[in-house]
Amino acid sequence: MTRANTARDGVRAATRGGLGRIAMLLVVALAFGGAPPATRGAPASDVWTGTVTRVSDGDTLWVRPAEGGRPVKVRIEGIDAPEICQAGGRDARRALERRVLRRTVQLETVARDDWGRRIARVSLDGQDVGERLVSEGHAWSDRYRDRPGPYAQQEQAARVARRGLFAAPEPMLPRDFRRVHGACMQGRP
Repeated sequence: MTRANTARDGVRAATRGGLGRIAMLLVVALAFGGAPPATRGAPASDVWTGTVTRVSDGDTLWVRPAEGGRPVKVRIEGIDAPEICQAGGRDARRALERRVLRRTVQLETVARDDWGRRIARVSLDGQDVGERLVSEGHAWSDRYRDRPGPYAQQEQAARVARRGLFAAPEPMLPRDFRRVHGACMQGRP
C-alpha cells in the first residue's frame, strides 16, 4: 500500500468517524512526512556539510547547508560556553568566529533541543571544533548529572594550564550564571 493510499484511507476514516477537519489534516501531514517548522529546509541526512554564516555565541552558530536553503541554527554538541554577557562569553564567541566563520564545516546532527535547534558535532578540516574550544579554555565539557562530558580530559588540561575562562579561580558554569543572573538581555554588557 502506498503512502497516498494510506493517507486517503486515513482521511476517509477520519471523516466517516466524525473526527473532523483537524484529524484529517493530521493524518495527511503524517502520511506525507510533514515536518514541523524547525526541520523544514534542513538537510535530509544526519551527516551534512555547510558554510557558517553567523556565530551567536561560543557554542551556537548558523550554517547554510551545501545543498542550499536558509541557514540552520546549530548548537555544538558536547560543550557549554559562557553566556555572551558572562565573563569569557565574548571571548568564546570571538574564538569560534575566528575558527569557523565563512568556512565550510562538516556536521553530524545527534539530536534537537527543546527549541528545535540541531545539536551537532562540528568539525573543520577533520578537527573537532568542540574539542578545540574546550582545550583552549573557551568552553566546558558539557556535563550531565554524574557524567563529566565528552571533553573532560581537555577541560582538565585547560584548567591546569589556566587557559581562557579557567584563568579565573572559580569560573561559573553557564547554567549557574543563568540561575543567579537570568538570561542575557539584548544590549547588556
